[in-house]
Amino acid sequence: MPAPRTSASPRRELTAREAEALRALLAARAAAGAPGAPRPAAARPAPRRKGSAEKRKQAARRRPAVRTPPERGPWRARLLLVGLATLLVPVLTVLLAPATSAPGSAGVTADPASLALAARSTLLQDADAYRRLQAEITARQAELQAAVAAEQTARTAVATEQVTVGSAAADLYRASAETRMPVLGLSAGAPDTTPDVLYRQALADRAAGDREAAVVRAERAEAAAQDAAQRVAAAQDAVDAATAQARTVLAGVRDTVDGLGPAVAAQLAAMDTVPAAGAQQERNTAALLRWQSHLAELAAAGIESPPAAALADPASLPDGFSPALDDAGQAVPGVAWAVVGNRPVTVLPAETVAAVSSALSRLGRPYSAGATGPDAFDCGGLTASAWLLAGYDLPATAAGQWAAAAVVPASQLQVGDLVVSDGGADVAVHLGEGQVVGASAATHQVGVRPLPDDARAVRVTLPAPATPNAPLPASASGLGACGALPAPAGPVSPAWGGWSNGRIPAEALCSVARGHALRCDAASGYAALGRAYEAAFGSPLCITDSYRSLAAQVDASRRKPALAAVPGTSNHGWALAVDLCGGINVAGTPQWTWMTEHAGRFGFVNPDWAQPGGEKPEPWHWEFGSLL
Repeated sequence: MPAPRTSASPRRELTAREAEALRALLAARAAAGAPGAPRPAAARPAPRRKGSAEKRKQAARRRPAVRTPPERGPWRARLLLVGLATLLVPVLTVLLAPATSAPGSAGVTADPASLALAARSTLLQDADAYRRLQAEITARQAELQAAVAAEQTARTAVATEQVTVGSAAADLYRASAETRMPVLGLSAGAPDTTPDVLYRQALADRAAGDREAAVVRAERAEAAAQDAAQRVAAAQDAVDAATAQARTVLAGVRDTVDGLGPAVAAQLAAMDTVPAAGAQQERNTAALLRWQSHLAELAAAGIESPPAAALADPASLPDGFSPALDDAGQAVPGVAWAVVGNRPVTVLPAETVAAVSSALSRLGRPYSAGATGPDAFDCGGLTASAWLLAGYDLPATAAGQWAAAAVVPASQLQVGDLVVSDGGADVAVHLGEGQVVGASAATHQVGVRPLPDDARAVRVTLPAPATPNAPLPASASGLGACGALPAPAGPVSPAWGGWSNGRIPAEALCSVARGHALRCDAASGYAALGRAYEAAFGSPLCITDSYRSLAAQVDASRRKPALAAVPGTSNHGWALAVDLCGGINVAGTPQWTWMTEHAGRFGFVNPDWAQPGGEKPEPWHWEFGSLL
């Protein structure tokens, strides 16, 4: 899968030293009792129910009755937002105010934006470390399986040799002395039998040699089996060690998100968004601001989200929280209510807050089949990535996520639940207000869309079911994975994503070569085409043009008026066309002939007007799909 194209001026990441400094600053603020920081343990009242130290820690995360809101004031760090959110998000600054410098911090200010940047850096590093460990676990498990197979083979060999040795020993035990030692039958009185006796003795000596060889083979087989068993033990130890490391990393992620606080989580939600177009951008921005407003309300009231374990049982909640109830008055596990003013407000677990913020931070990112980020996603990849940044490892498919998490009744659907639809072919994160955020194969991007009619939900933060959930009913929508539309029967409009021709953001595309990018599905087809072409010719595809911005189209029209399309009408402006070289650009060459025979398997065609004898022959021009 091709790597997504990055922006020309990427946001600077914190260095490891800077991130560590901010984490140390946060700890200093906590020790000093700074506004917005976790309070010292001594200041926390005891939880309602006695329990372990961990439960006491969880119970202490509540809405404090005596805590005053943080001082209001402007942010001292500017959020690097994009699109409309850049203009609207600062409205929330009156609620998400910065903290003052901690003692000894040399004037460094740890406002929510800076803390969010540090937290994001830490979470992404931990997620990368976890993925590496998962890859190592997979490799170690393969080694373990090979070692177990080798041990089984060695044990089979031991059993075979033991049967051989045992059978020979039994025969020898039952044999007479003369059978074991035929030479005892030599007789001076019967010289004529001497040759037969000596022959039988030779056979007996050979049999004895075979028995000795069988014993040696059995001993060697046993030694090999012991070596194989040691390799199995070593491989198992390696799997266990990598698994323990992975669990430690996930626990560290959960510790990080547990300490974020709503103000920091609000900044995380908008940190990496990419602008969409038209109505899609309006939906994205409205959902993002609604989420940030909710977190701002919690921050202003001094309410911090407890860890998931503290909210799993509605009958045992931290002080200051009460069970959330559905319309039938039934308690909803995994969430709680707190009172702000004179009304209840839903409080989600800290992990859920982090997952929702992470999913929203990917708004506008491109859809790519099988992608799990960090820059392109399919539907399962987005939800798995969002929850990994909250400390949970989920399968990367919608069906796998449905099977692995606790089912939630429709009456108890909450923000952050995974909404699975189309018979397990699509999945998204529930946002409330009848909306979800997910990666769509229909729009080719991550975006906010309506809650599906056939939605079924699971809650990640509740204990996983003992057995996989029942399969979902088959979809009748006719859509493919992640909402992919059926293949059209004929030529289609190349417009997509709501953008105009040549106005597609670079971050919404996937790279195909240095300086070249396409829509992600076209980029994936191009990559597969390139592999097949290189296998046939021993050299990579030669490309001269791909996505062409409107400015580039104007320039091409000026330089090549007879060849270039009218600016704003080129299929290059939809990121669905390439111009190729290296022999493909000349009709009749082996390279061009190969393309005409094989490119269609990967979705690329030389349109009728560009073929030899067409309206404007361009053998170098190839388009993804059959475009108008």
